[in-house]
Amino acid sequence: MTDFQKYIQRYLDLVPSGDWVKELQTSGEKTVALYSKLSEEQSHFAYAEGKWTLKELLLHLSDTERIFQYRILAIGRGDKNELPGFDEELYASRSFANERHLDSLLEEYQLIRKSSQILLETMKASALNTVGTANGNQISAETIGKLIVGHNLHHLNIIEERYLPNL
Repeated sequence: MTDFQKYIQRYLDLVPSGDWVKELQTSGEKTVALYSKLSEEQSHFAYAEGKWTLKELLLHLSDTERIFQYRILAIGRGDKNELPGFDEELYASRSFANERHLDSLLEEYQLIRKSSQILLETMKASALNTVGTANGNQISAETIGKLIVGHNLHHLNIIEERYLPNL
């Protein structure tokens, strides 16, 4: 198993069932429910110095999902170009998430998730099974879809373990 495969496996292992498209919807609903209970003040909380606020984390989920959507689309449509990686810390530092209203960030997340669901529900199996190169690694469109779910659940776990107990 390559380092890349080990890295993504930690996210794939979090997907609770084989029906990962349904889990996409469920993880989105969990995220919305959790964030809907937060006050604007609570959304500025970070559990340690140098860690993202809850707002920054939510926008990180949206940014990452947008990038993953593009990768799914490009690979699923047969694009042979190598797709670039991205620096999540750079994206977060330039997101200005803390200057936005929590409701705005939550609406954006919901729209992106709905877009992911439509994209993935309407792709044929042959497109989902297509393999392309993203960030220097071979990966299928379907695996990227599963990574959206696992990545989201990974961050929900962090919120529940490190953020919520300290609010």
